[in-house]
Amino acid sequence: MRGQRIFLLGMPGIVVGGMTADTAHAQPVSRDAARRAAIHAVADPAAMRAWLARVPLTRDFPPDFGATLKGNAPAFVVEMTTSTGCAPCADLWTKLQTMRPQYGIDVKILSRDEALVRSGRLGLPWVGHPVAWVRATNDPDRVIPVAIGTDHSVNLARNIYLAFKMMTGVRPDVGVRAMAKFTGIVGIAASASTDPRRN
Repeated sequence: MRGQRIFLLGMPGIVVGGMTADTAHAQPVSRDAARRAAIHAVADPAAMRAWLARVPLTRDFPPDFGATLKGNAPAFVVEMTTSTGCAPCADLWTKLQTMRPQYGIDVKILSRDEALVRSGRLGLPWVGHPVAWVRATNDPDRVIPVAIGTDHSVNLARNIYLAFKMMTGVRPDVGVRAMAKFTGIVGIAASASTDPRRN
């Protein structure tokens, strides 16, 4: 009789999917193969839109959604990375900027060097730009990733909401399960930039 095992594929801390496999015929999945399945590097806005069209939209929000974002926004900042010519970076920047007047969310650019250090400290592999984190304004070491690649505005708002909740007392395992849906739509590597509005 053959044994059955559950396999979860993904980057540390980010579950991308799960399946049951017959271990007698299962082939080991390399870290590179899992990364290729989770990361979608795009060179232009058309390719980015094609990948985004596959991403489901968050449709249900808790009753305290807007109040939580508005009420907690002053205690947090969203920091993101970018690079020159990065379509997903420009897209993410634009979507985060629309949340500023709506919820009072502050958005800042994080340098590539700072992002690499932060990723390493959190045990996350560096996969490219953009990456966005929520950080407590009074503690540079309290951070939660909310986007790896660009996403739909409603999904970004959901992840920011969940980060606010986790950083203010919701059990982390609940938030992590709900947030473990990063698109991985990143730009093809280019030279670093400090301003996504130029992209």
